Amino acid sequence: MILFWAVLCASCLDLLFADPPWLLHPVVVMGRCVTALEKGLRRRFPGTPRGEFWAGAVLAAVLPLGTLALCGAVCVLAWRLHPAAYFLIQTFWCWQALALRGLAMESRRVWQALERDGLPAARAAVGRIVGRETDRLDAAGVTRAAVETVAENFSDGVAAPLFYMLLGGAPLALAYKAVNTMDSMVGYRNSRYLYFGRAAARLDDAANYLPARIAALLWIAAAFLTGHDGCSAWRIWRRDRRKHASPNAAQTESACAGALGVALAGPAVYFGTVYDKPVIGDGTRPIEPRDILRAHRMLYAAGALALGVGLCLRFLILWLWS
Repeated sequence: MILFWAVLCASCLDLLFADPPWLLHPVVVMGRCVTALEKGLRRRFPGTPRGEFWAGAVLAAVLPLGTLALCGAVCVLAWRLHPAAYFLIQTFWCWQALALRGLAMESRRVWQALERDGLPAARAAVGRIVGRETDRLDAAGVTRAAVETVAENFSDGVAAPLFYMLLGGAPLALAYKAVNTMDSMVGYRNSRYLYFGRAAARLDDAANYLPARIAALLWIAAAFLTGHDGCSAWRIWRRDRRKHASPNAAQTESACAGALGVALAGPAVYFGTVYDKPVIGDGTRPIEPRDILRAHRMLYAAGALALGVGLCLRFLILWLWS
């Protein structure tokens, strides 16, 4: 039951405080580890495609397993010290694994910039939360990028961390964050990471496979609860959920596109290269800045559903086993 209350308290902390800028975040530490490990592994393995692949495979094994072992050891020591210490460390790390409020805050800044500060400010704001190039996006492109980020990162930043922390506590949730961080840094199909990042990308696909589909179903339920078009969310999800190079990225994006009646995805520029992504959704109306706020309502509703359903299932399992 300690983990039950730790997850509940961590979710409340995330809603209240998001990620305080003065607090060193584990993802920052993981990012520094990825950079250091990449440099070291590239020196020790040959620069051939095979050598780069095995160097990346070592990275994909060391970072999440090391995170799991280190965090698990700290939790064991905290338990031996006192159950209260165990509760506190679990709560603190679970809080840091969640990103619902931070995601809403960052994307809301995009809406505010579109409404008040103009297109250059909006491009800069959305550039902080997306990987694509934003300097040539129009207002619709900026809005589309923000809505896509809210939908996609509900899976990566909320549903998946909750899924893993309810299974294995903070150590497993942070191990998932390590996988996600690696993929965001090296999981690209460009000349530098085509082979080196392949293992990390495949591991991320595997880690997100089930959570992404659960997240999509939660988003569809949230569309009904918030007065959006849940039937269209279900229909577009069934039709367009595979319209992405990743098996997971279009799951929540397609549900969001259907719920809002807009078109998402489409061509985007990454590192100077245009990627001709397929369009997701019917686009029955033009996208508008207020769609960011509509996505926020579904984000919060889906997050509440994820927490409520997850905690109920964990409580039920504990009750049946007791």
